[in-house]
Amino acid sequence: MKKILMATMAIAAVTFAACNNNQSSHEGHQHDSTAVTAAAPATAATDESLATLTPQFTTIDPAVAASLKQVTDHYLHIKNALAGDNSAEAANGGKAMATAMEQLNKAALTPEQQQLYGQNEDDLKEHAEHIGKNEGNVEHQREHFAQMSEDVLSLVKAFGGGQPLYQDYCPMYDNNKGAAWLSETKEIKNPYFGSKMATCGTVKAIIK
Repeated sequence: MKKILMATMAIAAVTFAACNNNQSSHEGHQHDSTAVTAAAPATAATDESLATLTPQFTTIDPAVAASLKQVTDHYLHIKNALAGDNSAEAANGGKAMATAMEQLNKAALTPEQQQLYGQNEDDLKEHAEHIGKNEGNVEHQREHFAQMSEDVLSLVKAFGGGQPLYQDYCPMYDNNKGAAWLSETKEIKNPYFGSKMATCGTVKAIIK
């Protein structure tokens, strides 16, 4: 009986491990955005313990920098809305981001800057428009947000975000394929699972 009890306790310990090790209790079932269990809070990181990234371009036209900050701010608007399960606000953020991108003066970018921005522009605008048009379908918005985050991360690494930003990662999104996002705070607020798994994720780096 003692051996059986010890084995049972060991299994329970594995079952309630950190969020990136959670598995379904049903054999063969994979996690998705609608079937999740509670996750353990992520361990807080200090700025000093994080990898620090600095933007590639040190000289940017001030008007362009202001426009890019608007794009980043609307991205954060979407992120916070999805973390709060607010599809309507996410849609508003998507529409605002698409408008901000239309107003950005690409002629003021250097050729190298134009090339990098152009590599991300079309995809980013498409994702913003999809999020804007899909109020009421938060899971579809999250799918586009995951891809949007890759584009925004590329732009922030190149141009900066107008403020320090944290690069976060959720290992469980999309059937454990994982996805990254950017945040203005160190506190993990997961935009891919919202209230279902609000603290699932880790901070990977800070971009200053």
